[in-house]
Amino acid sequence: MEDELEWHQVTQKIDQHRNYVKALHVAGKKLCLISENGKLSVTSSRCPHAGADLTKGWCEEGKLICPFHRHRFDVLTGKGDASQGNYLRMYPIKEENGEFFVGIKKSLWNKIFG
Repeated sequence: MEDELEWHQVTQKIDQHRNYVKALHVAGKKLCLISENGKLSVTSSRCPHAGADLTKGWCEEGKLICPFHRHRFDVLTGKGDASQGNYLRMYPIKEENGEFFVGIKKSLWNKIFG
């Protein structure tokens, strides 16, 4: 799967030492960056339930909470609570030499003509 990803450098400051949820703009996409208890996660920025902006949400007990209808998603797996039956798209994030990178699947165009 690693060869199906393009790694894009994050230009925004990332602080792993405090908890927050904020917008992250990478490769023309608006994503949701979550920092909780020293762990970073990157998800899609829209709730699959009603399209709410998850960057306006918050975390409780390892769950990202949607600001509209309070749907809850695991910050490490993206899986919604059992009664929801939905999930968030997760994006891998890595640190190299103090810089952060987010992995985004290569488009079909880039896979063919890359």
